[in-house]
Amino acid sequence: MELRLIVIRTPNPQQLADFYTQLGLVFDYHQHGNSPYHYGASIGQTLIEIYPLTKSQTEADKNLRLGFAMEQFDDRIAVLKEKLVPFATEPVQTEFGYMAVVIDPDGRKVELYKD
Repeated sequence: MELRLIVIRTPNPQQLADFYTQLGLVFDYHQHGNSPYHYGASIGQTLIEIYPLTKSQTEADKNLRLGFAMEQFDDRIAVLKEKLVPFATEPVQTEFGYMAVVIDPDGRKVELYKD
């Protein structure tokens, strides 16, 4: 089995795409058929898509937690700090590796691992 798709819904897709771009993702803005315009980026075989909230949603799901192993970890952490991105956990060695946890614009925790 292999993970192929993650869809993240947000009230502000451009702001969220800008945030994840700082982590190294490269998004394009497109539409499939009648779906709303959205952002998409690939990591290997996995597609991450950022869509606007559905009509029935009033806010983003803050329980989704993502984790990324990152090249140039120290440089990216420095940029996130310069941009005043909130950190839930500063970079630290854990049993899972050297990592930090940041908060995305919707309030989701995002784990960043030194690759």
